[in-house]
Amino acid sequence: MSLETIIHGGLTSPDRPVNGLVLMGGGARTAYQVGVLSGIASMIRLQPFSTTGFPFQVLVGTSAGALNVAYLASCATQGLAAFDQLAGFWSRLRSDEVYRLRVPPWSRASRWLMALALSRQARQHGAVLDNMPLVDTLHHAISLSGIDESLKSRTLNALAVTASSYTSGVHWTFCHTAHDDSTRAWSRPGRRADFQPITIEHLMASSALPFLFPATPLWVDNRREYFGDGSMRQISPISPALHLGARKVLVIGVGQPQRSGLTSAGPGGRPLQGAGIPTLGSIAGHAMASVFHDTLQADVEQAQRVTQTLRQLPREVAGVLPYQSVDVLAIQPTQSLDALAQSHAKELPPATRHALAG
Repeated sequence: MSLETIIHGGLTSPDRPVNGLVLMGGGARTAYQVGVLSGIASMIRLQPFSTTGFPFQVLVGTSAGALNVAYLASCATQGLAAFDQLAGFWSRLRSDEVYRLRVPPWSRASRWLMALALSRQARQHGAVLDNMPLVDTLHHAISLSGIDESLKSRTLNALAVTASSYTSGVHWTFCHTAHDDSTRAWSRPGRRADFQPITIEHLMASSALPFLFPATPLWVDNRREYFGDGSMRQISPISPALHLGARKVLVIGVGQPQRSGLTSAGPGGRPLQGAGIPTLGSIAGHAMASVFHDTLQADVEQAQRVTQTLRQLPREVAGVLPYQSVDVLAIQPTQSLDALAQSHAKELPPATRHALAG
């Protein structure tokens, strides 16, 4: 799918295919998604005879991407201005509005003492960081009634966020629509869907990074299960948008590009000279990258292969198959966002900087 498909979305007929937006997870790196969407909004405004209506009808988000789609859903009735408001939210956001790291002053004396303090914090509270500031931030920033209005006015068809259950091991997609669509819930090996109103608790569950943020309880199958970050065990990130009716999908990821290295590696993954012994922070980052294995590219390629095959079949044959062709455009960074962020590391709170250095 080309950018032109999104840009001219407001110029097509009312029976146009449903446009879906899928925002992947990535913590603070998801600010990149805001820049992409702001750029698309600017391009739409430059088109002659364009409308200012919201260009997507299905929104799907994972982890911090779930926070972005929920914010957009809450003000989608304002059209393209929703992207400007999301950009403003990110420009004002500060780390102390997301988490607190409470460690005693003595822990900063050495890496060993810091590791001991973090371990004690995790045992006492179930996580290293306190994410209650994020709860307050989301309650002030995201209007749940605004989400309902966007759905009831048919500005949006559906909002969905994902989360991974620590209790059952199942990857869940929680879907919010204007009506009770529980009969449309799907079930696949290792992943299921449930239709229920999206709340701040769903957003906290979807963005609960393991070890860093505590698990969040949600109700599924008439019982309480504990959930963590939606990026875990996510094997088919585009699938929810297709289940919800999208036939043209824009996916914005924030994954590490292969051609960009981290601080301890050069191009192509070759270690830099003098990289030295990895710190606790870099080892944790490497382990977390394995937990959050990025399946976006594989899912996009599969969708493109199926679509290409369907379009090569005779129409009467393709029409009887249980598949539909879809257009998918995936946008990801061409540079390492981690490397770009390093120049701003000094702006983090002192306790956080010391913990990461350890």
